[in-house]
Amino acid sequence: VEDRVPMAHKIVPLLATWGASACTLHGRSRQQRYSRTADWNYIGQCAAASSVPLIGNGDIFSYEDLDAALRTGELATVMVARGALIKPWIFTELKERRHWDITAGERFEQMKQFVRNGLEHWGSDELGVNRTRTFLLEWLSFTHRYVPIGLLDVLPARINERPPSYYGRSDLETLLASPAADDWVKLSEMLLGPVPTGYRFTPKHKANASGPMVAEG
Repeated sequence: VEDRVPMAHKIVPLLATWGASACTLHGRSRQQRYSRTADWNYIGQCAAASSVPLIGNGDIFSYEDLDAALRTGELATVMVARGALIKPWIFTELKERRHWDITAGERFEQMKQFVRNGLEHWGSDELGVNRTRTFLLEWLSFTHRYVPIGLLDVLPARINERPPSYYGRSDLETLLASPAADDWVKLSEMLLGPVPTGYRFTPKHKANASGPMVAEG
């Protein structure tokens, strides 16, 4: 699908004849990536024309976003993507319809559980530790974008907002907010021990990082 040439509205009426049971639609083109917000008006138009239940996707970051997406009554439900990478507790917020001012300690406990799951899956040998570290660092390339609720002047936060650098309410909260890949590596060392000499990391989505960033070795 090319930028500014929407085609989904021509396709979704045919989905049932092709054997589809449901469809997920992201409200952006590939070329747009995250340069613009998702077009929920267009998603709603497609949902109204769809021959199968349509699931909308794009920029869901709060229960207010969820309410706005479902307001027309045309969508079956929504899918959460980046929002769950940036703040995996978003599903608690959506279910309980609240903004959770989660502490740095609580966030770090979630990272500990992530590491435990990784080591259980891949093993605690060198290969397992390395794989767990890589996935952890990829995840941290998203989580650093979360701004604590208690530091915001206006709610709800929007997923495409890029706030200036800030100091957290603790040293750990400040470290968790760092956009520098070297700091993500430091966090991984707190959970998985020292990295090998000469270790370097750059995220697959390079746009998620700023500051010193070099290729993985």
